[in-house]
Amino acid sequence: MLIRIVKLGFHPEHIPAFLENFELMKTKIRNAPGNRFLELYQDKSDSTIFFTYSHWETEQDLENYRNSELFYDIWTFTKKLFNTKPEAWSVDKLVSLA
Repeated sequence: MLIRIVKLGFHPEHIPAFLENFELMKTKIRNAPGNRFLELYQDKSDSTIFFTYSHWETEQDLENYRNSELFYDIWTFTKKLFNTKPEAWSVDKLVSLA
């Protein structure tokens, strides 16, 4: 399993548009082939910073999503709202305690 963490920074006036679009797209993202988990977080000290956290069965599943029409539509909309360059990490889970 691959875990993908993406840090997104938005202009404050664009946050409502981002959240509205995420609400419309979250189920489509979650239902993308290979996606097993999706969450959205907002930073506690800087409300303009968000993180997406997703689990993918394989790296190829993530790449297929990133090359999909769905991702293109989401990214085309979202990138206009940024106040900083997004950052992304693909990580492997080493330990999990519940």
